Amino acid sequence: MMNWEKLLSPVRFGEQQGSLALESGRTPFHKDYDRIIFSSAFRRLDRKTQVHPLSENDHVHTRLTHSLEVGCVGRSLGIRVGQMLGKQLPGHVDASDVGAMVQAACLAHDIGNPPYGHTGEDAIRHFFVDPRNAHFLEGLSPDEAADLQTYEGNAQGFRIVTQVEYHRFEGGMRLTYGTLGAFLKYPWTVDYVARGEEKKFGCFNTELPVLKEVASSLGLLPTGKNAWCRHPLVYLLEAADDICYGLIDLEDGIELGLLRYEEVENLIQPLLSEQWEVILDDLEKADNPRRRLQMLRGQAMEAMVNAVASAFIRQQDALLSGTLQGSIIDYCPDEVRNLVGGAKQMARERIFNDGRKLAIEVGSYATLSVLLENFLGAVRENVQTGKATFRNRRIIELMGRSAPGADWTLYEAYMRALDYISGMTDNYAAEMARQFSGYQPD
Repeated sequence: MMNWEKLLSPVRFGEQQGSLALESGRTPFHKDYDRIIFSSAFRRLDRKTQVHPLSENDHVHTRLTHSLEVGCVGRSLGIRVGQMLGKQLPGHVDASDVGAMVQAACLAHDIGNPPYGHTGEDAIRHFFVDPRNAHFLEGLSPDEAADLQTYEGNAQGFRIVTQVEYHRFEGGMRLTYGTLGAFLKYPWTVDYVARGEEKKFGCFNTELPVLKEVASSLGLLPTGKNAWCRHPLVYLLEAADDICYGLIDLEDGIELGLLRYEEVENLIQPLLSEQWEVILDDLEKADNPRRRLQMLRGQAMEAMVNAVASAFIRQQDALLSGTLQGSIIDYCPDEVRNLVGGAKQMARERIFNDGRKLAIEVGSYATLSVLLENFLGAVRENVQTGKATFRNRRIIELMGRSAPGADWTLYEAYMRALDYISGMTDNYAAEMARQFSGYQPD
């Protein structure tokens, strides 16, 4: 069994493990939140796709607003669970700390997403799987090639918070082990995906030593070679993400004219049936569908937070033994499960297949292909020959601090190039690809 004493560790990765420096008004977990909020990687999420790429509607969510909202729900879940755990919490932690820990992890949960969101991830995978680009994989080990061909934004996120941001390759953001555990949705490497045992992974081979240290410090239970069970608080992060995805995707659908308000209200109503008459009185005071939906969404979120927190406590033994199957939503009442499942299905059928969205997503493959071919080609030449042509030197210079040295391994050089490309916003990626293809002034 895992235990809360180790799982909620306030010790920071990358810092001397001596006495903890306490600051009046802020615990280590609140500092984690601040470090993520003020990072440039987090700020760039404002220009990265949530569901609708390059949307001209200011009310439609970006990765930044989505992450902030997931963080709010995650904080409520963490505080509620912390209150219910009560005296089971170690002495250095209270309910607000659990809330801050989950909130920080939620803020960072999409920080590794490349331009164009999940489509961008697939575009990077597609590039490395394409037989026309097979030469880029020559000289890599099977695991290194698999990292690229199964490129995963979650693993890139782990790399950002532990390596790339702030203290570069000296602890990164230097977050607490507790927050890193709550952030790690998939604490295993790519070989579990390659064997078909998992669909996603959370750590590239470059960060495997970091993953081992985090798992050891938290007391995560090993489940195989380079694989550990999940931190219990990960299930709260996932629940917060599901709640926001389910409700916010539908809100964006209404904003873009892809759904009708009445459809969404009918989906939510069963969850709130017991107090529906009272809620309906408040809804009638709203002067437009947008405000009506905002009021309804708040009521639904509160009900879902209470249901998820209760399910978490009921499943605590399975969580601490690393044996819980599925998500914590699966252990909630039917009304919660039906709302989350119904919202996802409605989004898939009515929102994700919007024509403008699909057209931009198809174009993103060409955009990222141009960037990958140029940046990977430049660093590959530099590593293999010890120098680069004038053109490729200029490309490497664009990378600034992310530029790899000529004496690096090919895999390390590629990962630095991917750090640079994945950090781009949608607009910046499109503009740079346009310039690489032959700049044409407006």
